[in-house]
Amino acid sequence: MSKKLLGPIVLSVVAGMAGANAADFAKHVPGEIIVKLKPGVSAQNFLSKKGFSTFGLTASREIKLSYQKLNVFKVQEGEKSLTGAIAALKSNPEVEYAEPNYIYSAAVMPKEKSFAQKRLEKSPFAETLSATPDDPSFGQLWGLRNTGSNEPQGKAGVEGADVNAMKAWDITKGARNIRIAIIDTGIDYNHPDLKANVDKEHGYNFANDSKDAMDDNGHGTHCAGTIGALHDNKVGVAGVMSEVTMIPVKFLDAGGSGTLEAAVKSIDYATNLNVDLMSNSWGGGGRSEALYEAIQRAADKGIIFTAAAGNSSSNNDSTPSYPASYDVANVVSVAALTAQNDLAYFSSYGRNSVHIAAPGHNILSTVKGGGYEIMSGTSMATPHVSGVLGLLLSKEGRMPFAQMRERLTMTGVPVAALRGKTQTASRIDAYNLLTDTRPERSGPRNDGWTLVKLDQTFESEHPYKENSNVSRTLTFPGAKYVRVKVAKFDLESGYDYVRMADAAGNTVEKVSGTGENYTTDYIEGNTVQLNFISDRSINKWGFKIESVEVQ
Repeated sequence: MSKKLLGPIVLSVVAGMAGANAADFAKHVPGEIIVKLKPGVSAQNFLSKKGFSTFGLTASREIKLSYQKLNVFKVQEGEKSLTGAIAALKSNPEVEYAEPNYIYSAAVMPKEKSFAQKRLEKSPFAETLSATPDDPSFGQLWGLRNTGSNEPQGKAGVEGADVNAMKAWDITKGARNIRIAIIDTGIDYNHPDLKANVDKEHGYNFANDSKDAMDDNGHGTHCAGTIGALHDNKVGVAGVMSEVTMIPVKFLDAGGSGTLEAAVKSIDYATNLNVDLMSNSWGGGGRSEALYEAIQRAADKGIIFTAAAGNSSSNNDSTPSYPASYDVANVVSVAALTAQNDLAYFSSYGRNSVHIAAPGHNILSTVKGGGYEIMSGTSMATPHVSGVLGLLLSKEGRMPFAQMRERLTMTGVPVAALRGKTQTASRIDAYNLLTDTRPERSGPRNDGWTLVKLDQTFESEHPYKENSNVSRTLTFPGAKYVRVKVAKFDLESGYDYVRMADAAGNTVEKVSGTGENYTTDYIEGNTVQLNFISDRSINKWGFKIESVEVQ
């Protein structure tokens, strides 16, 4: 049998990748391992007793957090030793976990075009509203008010495809007592559009271990401008919030990259300040228990954690993107929308794992040195959501995370292009969120499903044969919607799949890779056509479908 290139990595592979090859690890600091030892176990005694000299393993330094201590061990002899050392550490009963010191990056796309200073001129509005800020370039902020013709690169948009900021500002424009930690490359706290809303006293730089969190990249300042650029100061742009306290927590360096170690310290720092929200326009690395613990601790303190879904154009349901994909109650995962009301071509998505979409393509905002630029990415979508949630916090204060996320998603405006891409296929709407206005939605109710056991299980042989092509049509009289429950699947990712189609043969979804207890997207009508296809190589266990849900 011929061997093909690997397809997309699925969740089960990512979760269990810590042992085979060094190349399986996501980008990380060469030779560094972050280790959590069991209580009472010291790093020096542990290494001397357990014979880890085989891997050239030494104790490099401690990571002292407010709630625990971690250790950084270092391998001296290359990536092969790193892989072996991590596997040995994870199997040791005195180790809680061991993982590479992952590297994270700003979730921004390469600039399509630099924003010229000469474009900082007043943009005409088709109409003047009482809440319209007098900032000269407000008219180019399509994410706040999309006129259909004000996308800053000149592309035609869809009028009203924005966060509905104008109506929201009739209710609140924010408050200085709402504190948002921007965990990023820092903030240009001297920027004339930002300085009144930045808390310089409490910022910190974990990239360089100093109290000066000045932005030396520009990315963090761009995010800050979308959240809280001043209104009505006759300078530049305006943020979602006119009043807010933004705290710069820098862990990404001048090149836009930062380590797991610095990320965990940053979240711990912001948690100890008891900020209301942490805005995180970065991602990468593999799943990290240290990062998970830090985010969980923020959740325990009642702090919202917004996170960029990622720019890999992939499905986070099957290929997680961290930190957005952590299953922690305070995490809000954000996809990027265009001025044309479409999912941005680069944006990651996920029907189950991504909560909401927001403007993230060709976004004008502040950058270091007092300037302004256009940037694109889920990095730009995330601060729109952070700002809108900041408005909600200023109006109603903190609320249980389950209530907040349900309200966030159900008050969003349905967008056809987001079908199957976010939890409710919605774009964030600030006014709806503040007033708890819930647009009507077509399609099935979330709470209206009835489980139906199949008379005969539809499954492959185990393992299945090459060049399989097996079909079955299921009809449920009286049903308006059907979705399929896949009890288990282990298929060659990207090549072998189970196809779900409606009665007319229109494909709704293809299931591939590995997983259990997976529920597909819904099919309109009472009939679903199932078709299993395999090619001529890499035959795996197969699949099993025992039930569907109808309403």
